[in-house]
Amino acid sequence: FVACGGFSFGVVLGAGRGWASSILFNDRARNQFETFFSRNDSFALGVCNGCQMMSGLKDIVPGAAHWPKFVRNRSEQFEARLLMAEVLDSPSVFLSGMEGSKMPLVVAHGEGQAKFSHADDLSQVKSAVRYMGADGSAAESYPYNPNGSPDGLAGVTTDDGRFTIMMPHPERLFRTVQHSWHPDGWGEDGPWMRMFRNARKWLS
Repeated sequence: FVACGGFSFGVVLGAGRGWASSILFNDRARNQFETFFSRNDSFALGVCNGCQMMSGLKDIVPGAAHWPKFVRNRSEQFEARLLMAEVLDSPSVFLSGMEGSKMPLVVAHGEGQAKFSHADDLSQVKSAVRYMGADGSAAESYPYNPNGSPDGLAGVTTDDGRFTIMMPHPERLFRTVQHSWHPDGWGEDGPWMRMFRNARKWLS
């Protein structure tokens, strides 16, 4: 499944908390999600509010023990714009073969700052995507890092790569015409389309 953005429950309980709670505190829903996550042929993507929601389910997602929760942006503002991101080397089903890619990506969130429960979680989490500074390094400061996440963290995955969550929106920038500039010869699809082709390939 894909859990998309959209401010579920009006985010009145915080980033994705209401959505996650509607699963965790409903025995039937929780059992269904636990069964889904425990299968070896299931996979999922969480984007923006869906990322926040899935991070709230980490206790029932195998391999997600070190995932962060997402809190208010350090800027105290809703951040919506285009910036640069780098795909990191990770086991993510969706990002297979994309590691090292440095591409524009859309963000639109007010609570995207990754906050870890334990000091060593950042070093142990499977980082998948990070925000980039002008020099190509991990973005630590605003505006290249829109929310204040450590090491420019923008997305993580599970130990086996079946479940990936990210705050940016690759689904908003998968067509060539959605880019303000692109190299000649790209054709119809932009580079983020590969994420969704990777999912299809994993199923075959």
